[in-house]
Amino acid sequence: MGICLSNEIKAETIIYTFRVGSRNVSGNGSETSNSNSKMSSGSVPPTPRSEGEILQSSNLRSFTFSELRAATRNFRPDSVLGEGGFGSVFKGWVDVQTLLASKPGAGIVIAVKKLNQEGLQGHREWLAEINYLGQLRHPNLVRLIGYCLEDDHRLLVYEFMSKGSMENHLFRRGSYFEPLSWSLRMKVTVGAARGLAFLHNAETSVIYRDFKTANILLDSNYNAKLSDFGLARDGPTGDKSHVSTRVMGTYGYAAPEYLSTGHLTAKSDVYSFGVVLLEILSGKKAIDKNRPIGEHNLVEWSRPYLTSKRRVFRVLDPRLEGQYSLTHALKVANIALKCLIMDPKSRPTMDEVVTALEQLQGSKDNVKNDINKDRQLNRLSSQSSGELNKSCRSSSEETPRVANYPRPSASLRSI
Repeated sequence: MGICLSNEIKAETIIYTFRVGSRNVSGNGSETSNSNSKMSSGSVPPTPRSEGEILQSSNLRSFTFSELRAATRNFRPDSVLGEGGFGSVFKGWVDVQTLLASKPGAGIVIAVKKLNQEGLQGHREWLAEINYLGQLRHPNLVRLIGYCLEDDHRLLVYEFMSKGSMENHLFRRGSYFEPLSWSLRMKVTVGAARGLAFLHNAETSVIYRDFKTANILLDSNYNAKLSDFGLARDGPTGDKSHVSTRVMGTYGYAAPEYLSTGHLTAKSDVYSFGVVLLEILSGKKAIDKNRPIGEHNLVEWSRPYLTSKRRVFRVLDPRLEGQYSLTHALKVANIALKCLIMDPKSRPTMDEVVTALEQLQGSKDNVKNDINKDRQLNRLSSQSSGELNKSCRSSSEETPRVANYPRPSASLRSI
């Protein structure tokens, strides 16, 4: 579950497990996890195996339960930021220097995730979060400040991300979440891609396994940071091509080969990135049964439109009208298509995705020129249409009308 950051919004993050070929049931595959080293901003010792080693090597603050209870004002209901499979996330305040509880509005704001003992996620995911975020440091990964392990209590303490999740900005309606502009969407896309690329390039690669808009959090400047590493796994090592796991993740984002075989690779994350990129472009959810028949699955519905400049606008979020050029949008859509290739070996690496996105982001002048060209073509088209209508009216005045025929319906017109 991501760290949601408005007590007006409660995140709806559902973690599914799959049996091969079906949804919502546990798989039979054996789960393995490599235990070699990770790479952060500095050197990191080999990944520890035991719980004690993980906690000791995490470089995190160990909080007492009473400290976090005081920081969150006894976990008051009005301090709830979000809820999910792990449990609830509460807003709290701690002193900048000592990290001891402070009064609301004083010190720094934190987000405290509290394990629900009866939830869908448990101690293993809690420990995985500490294992990875306790060692990995990157501008596009959310910062884990500390944890609490006391009796039956399991809690995690994060930096507070004031703009909430990308999911909320894309799919929630209301005054609190205004539609993100094209430039902000591209900024978030690049940041999230960099975060994934960093994980894949670790000394032993980390496969995120649950990449989705709910797990992309935004700070006050809309910088994207990946959160929730409960399902992350070490990538394959040596001559191994994949890691065999139970099939877990969120329905609609998992790569098809992972669903059918349980074989997990970095290219599984690349597929998930392609799904998220489509959501960012379209403003539509990956799976939505409320859409018309044939449009429930965003990937399947959008594929035919993503290769044509004359049809790609059908996929693009109408709330973005005028903020992009079709040429630029088509290039972004093409990146999404490459990430969604069925054969995982043919998908690009996240390094290649980052490079392609950065090149597009750096071509702002070209984008402005493309937008101006699109507008000029629209004006010329409108003028031509107006002159044609005027000519037709003039002709009709000279020639008596014989009959009036209905215009063809929009559904029959050629694209």
